[in-house]
Amino acid sequence: MKLKAFKAAFPHTIPVMCGYAFLGMAFGIYMNASGFSFWYPLFMSILVFGGSIQFVAVEMLVSPFAPVSCFIMALLIQARHIFYGLSMLDRFKNLGWKKYYIIFGMTDETFSINYSVDVPEGVDKGWFMFFVTLLDHFYWIAASTLGGIIGSLLTIDTDGISFVMTAMFVVIFIDQWLKEKNHASAFIGLGASVVCLVIFGPNGFMIPTMISIIAILALSRRKLEKAELTEAAEEAKEDTQLTDKKAAAEVTPEKKKNEALEAVNATPENNFKEQEAQG
Repeated sequence: MKLKAFKAAFPHTIPVMCGYAFLGMAFGIYMNASGFSFWYPLFMSILVFGGSIQFVAVEMLVSPFAPVSCFIMALLIQARHIFYGLSMLDRFKNLGWKKYYIIFGMTDETFSINYSVDVPEGVDKGWFMFFVTLLDHFYWIAASTLGGIIGSLLTIDTDGISFVMTAMFVVIFIDQWLKEKNHASAFIGLGASVVCLVIFGPNGFMIPTMISIIAILALSRRKLEKAELTEAAEEAKEDTQLTDKKAAAEVTPEKKKNEALEAVNATPENNFKEQEAQG
């Protein structure tokens, strides 16, 4: 049962492995460049396994001690996991002890697989989700640890490697921008960031920005949902039109000729002549 679930889960995690290989190594190198040995990314990946929050945690570790600020930052950045958990409640039923590890290891990628993939027939759902989580966790641990080791062996100047965190969030932003036609949420984020940067300065604008974005999105939820529904309806209409055009393009001249002959043969006059001929 376990081996069957493992074999079913592994192919779904291969794309995650490719992504984690790069990001995990970047995280390990980043931690080494910040003054930490490879043990830090190793144990942080084992105990935290938080992806983006681990990059932010590096800055927290080298900054003055501020536990309240760190807690609020981590809560705001990872708040989306609350909604992940709520949507997985039914899937977590009757999983026994496995659900605790699945909940702990729930990242964006792990959630995406466990939520959307139909578990093959004959494969235990609990073990399938467990191995998806375990494999993704292993990829991240291995990549971040390897990055920490490679970082200690590099002889090149690693000043500026911290920009990898900024680059990661920029790529995420661009990807979301390209996927969405309605950019209201993106403009809200950019506007709140600029305003809070001006008011609170570069050293204290992050938390007010996150709070402002969440508050504005909560107040604008109905309008944003309405815009998303309109966008979805327009996309469905475009898909229908495209399908009709393809169907029309597939009609060959010979097919048109046969349809015309069938229409002529179906006229009352031709039917009457056929009846006379039969009589």
